[in-house]
Amino acid sequence: MSYRTDILNAATKLFAERGFKDTSIVDLSRLSGAAEGTIFHHFKTKEEILVQLLRKVKDDILHEVSSKIQRNGTGLMLVERTVELFLMLSETMEYEFLLLFRNYPYQLASINPECRQSIEEIYNCFLDLLIEGIEKGQSDGTVRICKPFRMGIIIFSMVIGIVRFKIFHLYPVESCYSDILESCRRMLR
Repeated sequence: MSYRTDILNAATKLFAERGFKDTSIVDLSRLSGAAEGTIFHHFKTKEEILVQLLRKVKDDILHEVSSKIQRNGTGLMLVERTVELFLMLSETMEYEFLLLFRNYPYQLASINPECRQSIEEIYNCFLDLLIEGIEKGQSDGTVRICKPFRMGIIIFSMVIGIVRFKIFHLYPVESCYSDILESCRRMLR
């Protein structure tokens, strides 16, 4: 592994656990094993580390989605697979999702177009799949007539809310995953 990769891995863990503002370059140096000068050789600022990290998280998530999502079957099945995949990724990519749900990336996204683009691409990937599934389901009869964008937003918001509860250890919601899928089915039928 390279120092750059080690720095990004350390930043993923520290920014996710502590938050961006409460993580120092000294903390990154200790965890990554890279000297502070080496960190600044690879990244000009701590914000650049976050921007590059969000790009990496985006690439990793989009890769997982493209390799795991199956579009065969009914539209309702595509919606269910999308929800299941988001829940599964929140388990296997816990630090990445915790980082996504922290406040600072959104604050930075308001002034940094690259940061905003990475966050939007992650969310749009899932939202677009939900909308595609709803539209397909309306064509194949597995989903009732509704406004696909609005229904996609409602479903995605519900799923994101459950994942936030889990990631921030507010409620033990893992046992609710099957109930979430059943709720999606009821909303769509």
